[in-house]
Amino acid sequence: MKIVIFAGGAGTRLWPLSRRNSPKQFEKLKDNKSTLQMAVERIKGFGLENIYVSTNVKYVPLVEEQIKELEPAHIFTEPAKRDLAAAVGLTLLRLKKAGLKGPVAVLWSDHFMDHPEEFRAALKKGENLVVENPARIVFLGEKPRFANHNLGWIKLGNKIEGNVYEFKGWKYRPELKLCEKMFGSGEWLWNPGYFVFDLDFILGLYEKFQPELLEKLLVMVRDEKLLQVEYQNLIAQSFDNAILEHVDSSQAVVIKVDMGWSDPGTLYALKEALAKSPKEHFLKGKVVLHNSEDCFVYNDEEKLVTGVGLEGMIIINTKDALLVCHKDNVPEIKELLVKIEEEGEEKYL
Repeated sequence: MKIVIFAGGAGTRLWPLSRRNSPKQFEKLKDNKSTLQMAVERIKGFGLENIYVSTNVKYVPLVEEQIKELEPAHIFTEPAKRDLAAAVGLTLLRLKKAGLKGPVAVLWSDHFMDHPEEFRAALKKGENLVVENPARIVFLGEKPRFANHNLGWIKLGNKIEGNVYEFKGWKYRPELKLCEKMFGSGEWLWNPGYFVFDLDFILGLYEKFQPELLEKLLVMVRDEKLLQVEYQNLIAQSFDNAILEHVDSSQAVVIKVDMGWSDPGTLYALKEALAKSPKEHFLKGKVVLHNSEDCFVYNDEEKLVTGVGLEGMIIINTKDALLVCHKDNVPEIKELLVKIEEEGEEKYL
């Protein structure tokens, strides 16, 4: 099985920890390792010769620095950000061009995981299921720990065998009350976005549902100079919308797994992933808080950061930017970045 880790995101929701030139997947957020390094470590047992990283061309030096043992030919580059329909299609065609076939796993570079052994077992199971029937997709569904309405969810059908279930659909960021019902039903799992499929089967779906995109990518894969010029002109669309939403439920199964998975997609989600309990702080660097709870303070400088009477506050202190934000206002960080750019302060992004 070939395993592709996608590491091209900009991670703007984690600003100022994550920047355009050094996104979150390259920041050493836990145990002095980046999430990209942790993602590769989790799957080294499958063999480095089977592992690939897909990233934006400007991040290649970061990938080479952090994953030194990875062959340069196993780092696939995207000339521009055109979302995942284009990125996944480009990657699959490059694998095909290299003469590869059979099962492929798609993974992401910006997640945490407490039980990697469960994850590896699920990937191996997914590989076997695809070998058994190449005309289907295998999704990994994470056992939910609470009603998280900021995630995508995947619905289970009848049990097929062991921890393998029928696929009955998904729901992205359900409203909280609905999410609580979904959580209580036991029929829904968190959707980490990990899946295993046969290379030719997915390329067949591109041919059926995205023929224009596939044809353009085919031409670009044959001509690297053309790729550098024309890739940026592709329509940006998600892989889910372009391909997965067209897959019939009979063509997919779900492996239920408890990986201890979390997606630090926002600063407060990062705090939740790093802290030992919901009300506990996560503090890094020289920080002293008094009479406070549920705070995330990340101090990357020598100056002491202190606080009194704080609840649910996020403070990120870097060498060139300081963010102070309540956890309820985290979604507004994207609007803040727009304002920073409008005021001519792009150097901080």
